[in-house]
Amino acid sequence: MARQARAEITRDSVLAGAADVFLRLGYANASLSEIIAQSNVTKGALYFHFGSKEELARAVVDQGNERLVSSCQGFFDPRVPALEACIGITYVVADLSMNDPMVGAMLKLTHQIGDYRGGQGDNITKTWGDTYRLLSERAIAQGDLEPDLDAEVIGLLLQEVTAGVHITAVGTETIDQMATRMERAWYFLLPSLVPAEKLSYFREFAARRLRRYVP
Repeated sequence: MARQARAEITRDSVLAGAADVFLRLGYANASLSEIIAQSNVTKGALYFHFGSKEELARAVVDQGNERLVSSCQGFFDPRVPALEACIGITYVVADLSMNDPMVGAMLKLTHQIGDYRGGQGDNITKTWGDTYRLLSERAIAQGDLEPDLDAEVIGLLLQEVTAGVHITAVGTETIDQMATRMERAWYFLLPSLVPAEKLSYFREFAARRLRRYVP
């Protein structure tokens, strides 16, 4: 049991070190030697758990996605209005992109690896697209989105906006501004999505969520 616990600690150390290196250097420029140094483990310890840089990167993707899903768990409660959940999730993405290296690395690696899959073979982008679509369906049924909207189109749009804000923030080295930019995106997007009588409420809701992440 003690040996198994030590192995888990070593694996966690490798994942944490890899996340830091992938986040800082990107997948192409990250080397296993750099990851070994960052993780403070031996080469043998790394290869005991991961057979290649790609396998390690996909494990980071899985771990980061697990953390993101866990942080968003409250929004999956059916008692939470679905459009509020959509808005809330985008701010969690912004917050963890800045404050959790594992999630930040996961979001970068899904683009850089090339097929958006973790070690379990799941397409992370498709999974989150399905989440936004299901939430959009609920929001339409709840009357918070215009009734003539197509849930699949809106779900894809929300995913595209979130991903686009993240990619731009990473590319311009302004990840600390992602939450603020997310609020601006919602401000201009909401008038085309929600009934006119609900616009002021959801704009204020998006602004209140922002204040949780930006003092």
